[in-house]
Amino acid sequence: MQLEVGSIVEGKVTDFTSFGAFVDLGEGKKGLVHISEIATEYVKEISDYLTVGQTVKVKVLTIGDDGKISLSIKKANEEKRPAPKPRSNNSRQANVWQGNKSSASGSSSFEDMMAKFKQVSDEKMSDLKRDSKHGGGFNRRGTNKY
Repeated sequence: MQLEVGSIVEGKVTDFTSFGAFVDLGEGKKGLVHISEIATEYVKEISDYLTVGQTVKVKVLTIGDDGKISLSIKKANEEKRPAPKPRSNNSRQANVWQGNKSSASGSSSFEDMMAKFKQVSDEKMSDLKRDSKHGGGFNRRGTNKY
């Protein structure tokens, strides 16, 4: 099998490290999926997304002169289907950019999220400016007056 940069191939997860997962591509070729290339969301524990022996589709990102192969599960999935979801229900893995899902469809566009962020930010800045004009609780040396 001739590997080419940009091609999507199937491989088997063989091992984890703190920085990524190794994938056997067959014919004695092995590549690394960096932890940032496993899913579209923040990955704290690789074992929440992958298991040793699992078959995965990966996109070949680079092939170094030294033979090192850089792979991406995230980019392979972008072309085919949504990114893999964590296998466990870990509530600590909230995605900050998902925002408030109060709309009927449960999702927001990037532009909507940025508009909301800007609005909240502007409100906070105006509150800070207003507080600083009225003393703000600190003296000129930056220590609390109270």
